[in-house]
Amino acid sequence: MPNKTDAMLQLDNQLCFALYSTSLAMTRLYKPLLDELGLTYPQYLAMLVLWEKDGLTVSELGERLYLDSGTLTPLLKRLESSGLVSRLRDVADERRVHITLTPAGRKLKAQVAKIPGCILSASQCSIPELITLTQQVQALRGRLLA
Repeated sequence: MPNKTDAMLQLDNQLCFALYSTSLAMTRLYKPLLDELGLTYPQYLAMLVLWEKDGLTVSELGERLYLDSGTLTPLLKRLESSGLVSRLRDVADERRVHITLTPAGRKLKAQVAKIPGCILSASQCSIPELITLTQQVQALRGRLLA
């Protein structure tokens, strides 16, 4: 008979593993949808933020995505070379780089609009279930970061 410690150390009893493996499954689900558009999942996330608010600085984008500039810079360079964003140094402070959508980057938003419906269908959840789950995970993230 397993004791309490053994049960606590079982892989399937780990919240971290449930979140990690679900994240992997979600990323796999997105991959073919994003491959059609020439985007990686992290690039997609950056584009989502820029469609919400264009012209953010690299540091603002990093804060929104929980990524550092060392991770963001190569991602943004690839988006720029794909013609989806422009990186512009701030004239008042050259350390600040603003990220601006190009016309192609703005146009891509319409092509991406089908993705949430695909994810909803694959999840086999109702919209209220997904909203509740998202809010619970966000609350957990907030508590872990506090």
